Amino acid sequence: MFAVAALMALGTVIDQGEAADYYFQKYPEENPVLGFFTWRWVLTLGFDHMFSSPVFLVTLALLGTSLMACTYTTQIPLVKVARRWNFLHSAEAIVKQEFSDTLPRASVQDLGVILMGAGYEVFLKGPSLYAFRGLAGRFAPIGVHLAMLLIMAGGTLSAAGSFKGSVTVPQGLNFVVGDVLGPTGFLSTPSDAFNTEVHVNRFYMDYYDSGEVSQFHTDLSLYDLDGKEVLRKTISVNNPLRYGGITIYQTDWSISALQILKNNEGPFNLAMAPLQINGDKKLYGTFLPVGDVNSPNVKGISMLARDLQSIVLYDQEGKFVGVRRPSSKLPIEIDGIKIDIVDAIGSSGLDLKTDPGVPIVYAGFGALMLTTCISYLSHAQFGNNDCFANVEFVIRMKDQSYVDIFIVFFSGQSKIWALQDGTSVVVGGKTNRAKAEFPDEMNRLLDQLPELVESSIPK
Repeated sequence: MFAVAALMALGTVIDQGEAADYYFQKYPEENPVLGFFTWRWVLTLGFDHMFSSPVFLVTLALLGTSLMACTYTTQIPLVKVARRWNFLHSAEAIVKQEFSDTLPRASVQDLGVILMGAGYEVFLKGPSLYAFRGLAGRFAPIGVHLAMLLIMAGGTLSAAGSFKGSVTVPQGLNFVVGDVLGPTGFLSTPSDAFNTEVHVNRFYMDYYDSGEVSQFHTDLSLYDLDGKEVLRKTISVNNPLRYGGITIYQTDWSISALQILKNNEGPFNLAMAPLQINGDKKLYGTFLPVGDVNSPNVKGISMLARDLQSIVLYDQEGKFVGVRRPSSKLPIEIDGIKIDIVDAIGSSGLDLKTDPGVPIVYAGFGALMLTTCISYLSHAQFGNNDCFANVEFVIRMKDQSYVDIFIVFFSGQSKIWALQDGTSVVVGGKTNRAKAEFPDEMNRLLDQLPELVESSIPK
């Protein structure tokens, strides 16, 4: 587990999935990290794709083998032992326990009724009584181990059996899922859904009152090989589309083109290019040449946009002329040319992924939470029924008959033996946890035992 945790931490520190040149520059041999760590370590051991690398998968396999061995050699035998009847027939062994008390005028039958009311399984064999409770807790460690195995298996399948890809698609264009997705490991297997064609019907954005982009949406249609639309959905950030095991996420946006009218002619589509600016703001620009486009000193009208709301225009000398909103139908004249901004065509940035291990991982974590809760239920109380954690206690009733009660709790083990002789009941017990609380819990249970009247005392 320490090795797995260390490799996961290392995989977080080292950027994953980059080209080899990136690691040559990041971890050069001339200046190794920590005096020895260079790109050779990263590429040779597969640390550039840590979670599908042989080193990481072998370590997971070793951990899984260890968990299975522990379950087979330790946990399963403990369950078998917990289910065995364990009668004690020696009063001397009973009185040696850590807890002891004397109960006069008590009956073993009444004790059995109290134990059954508290949720125990009770068995009577002549004058002897056996009961157990919390056997499910013995299965909890096994469940925890199985849950961890599910999580590791799902994680391995996710790392080595997934497909990932990214694409930026202008509004109105199509792409095929299989052309975008690439395998992440040797277990990656394409499905029939890879032949699905995705059409971007529309891309649009929402804005804050300040004008900043608040959310962006893409209306997508999915078509099968016969050209039939099988699904249509508008996605946005944190609202993906899922189909055939493929998930399409809305992750980014850009502006692909401006559609304009020039002197009432057109429309013409002018490609927009991203411009490098400081900070994380986006800026796109395009250029409408004026005059001879083949001239080495060609000039024209520049148009800039930060989003799909407004376009800023500059003349041939680079001077600001005005701002127009797409579809405003308000032309602007620049250097004798009348320009209408018809539309700003956005591009949708999409991430595609298949992850067959997700259901297995979810099931594993669900089972882990459930079995962990079961392991700790022994520390809780339900109504008037007391639960003892890791308690072993013994009841001895002084009589010519012996009563043996063995109770198994969730995390530890609780034992009760009873020896009845006449009307006296001597109680003894011990616990390996919650030693301070054990006497109070024991007394609360025994206080429910009724006192026998003279006429009901067995002869």
